[in-house]
Amino acid sequence: MKIAYLSTFYPFRGGIAQFNAALYRAFEQEHKIKAFTFTRQYPKLLFPGKTQYVEKGDDADEIPSAAVLDTINPISYYLAAKKILDFEPNLLITKFWMPFFAPSLGMLAKSLKKKGVKTICIVDNILPHEPKPFDRALVNFYANQQDGFIVMTEQVKLDLLKVRQNAKYSLFPHPIYDHFPKKIEKNLARRELGIADDKKVLLFFGFIRSYKGLDLLIETMKNLDESYHLIIAGEDYGTFKSISKQIKDYGLENRISQFVRYISDSEVPIIFSASDLLVLPYKSGTQSGIVGISYHYDLPVVATDVGGLKEMLLPYSTGLIVSEPASDLLKVAIEEYFEKGLSEKFSKNIFNYKEKYNWENLSYAIIDLYNSIANG
Repeated sequence: MKIAYLSTFYPFRGGIAQFNAALYRAFEQEHKIKAFTFTRQYPKLLFPGKTQYVEKGDDADEIPSAAVLDTINPISYYLAAKKILDFEPNLLITKFWMPFFAPSLGMLAKSLKKKGVKTICIVDNILPHEPKPFDRALVNFYANQQDGFIVMTEQVKLDLLKVRQNAKYSLFPHPIYDHFPKKIEKNLARRELGIADDKKVLLFFGFIRSYKGLDLLIETMKNLDESYHLIIAGEDYGTFKSISKQIKDYGLENRISQFVRYISDSEVPIIFSASDLLVLPYKSGTQSGIVGISYHYDLPVVATDVGGLKEMLLPYSTGLIVSEPASDLLKVAIEEYFEKGLSEKFSKNIFNYKEKYNWENLSYAIIDLYNSIANG
């Protein structure tokens, strides 16, 4: 098959680019695939982070890609479609995670469908975490240009069917990221971060946004005893000022290691290897690619029961789920994890998960979906 894959690729950075690179590598083993990316992904005014691009220290997979699409320039939608059609693909794959991309990706998909190219979307979120006016109309437009969808949680599937009742889809759990450096000895990682060996180390990792509930985890830390230590590692997307005040008000400065910036791939193994437990205290959400990173390092998870997080843990017995986003319930689950010594059991189950839900098997699921669409 000839596959055109339009999404975030090198030189862009972040979890979306990492996902796309890993799947691209799986496809290239058996198919002819070409990566297409953005000339402009976000306007600078709309991007809350430091930079959209790979910097020194980022261990990025330099997927060769053609930059063709400017998300805010309608003329480029048609020019990009022409360049992709020159490749003569059977299938166009795009990835969708926020309504901002609906006009550009939707118009491009529409142009390719007219020429007989099948279109499949890999859905992170079909409905946004923080909805705005006109979001639903944009999402509807984009979804109607797709022949099929890959969803990674039951919650995203249900959201998709709200948008398009007759959608053709395949559900495949988020694969494990395997491009990160290997795990290192815990005591060495902690020495690097200045954390004592006898601490029970919790990790909050990823972009810091209000819906991710870091404030709840800080509240939880206030009520946990001195044996607990928290690592916060991720870039601030506009909410850390209030978190910083909360930490100071509770007198937790010495019990929290703060790395509030973009975390390069080379730093990831130190942070995860130093930790005992990943905590996702999300107030809302659908799924989390961070679970995939955590599983790569055999690190169990405690998460709130929002979106599809439960689906990523409970069926595989790889962590604990808290019934709702509340600091007292988080405290109970965290203490249970350590008091019952669940680390070894959960880590063994993570190994079994990794054997099944990998990038190669995701590529097979996408081809199977394509074949079902193409054959009617």
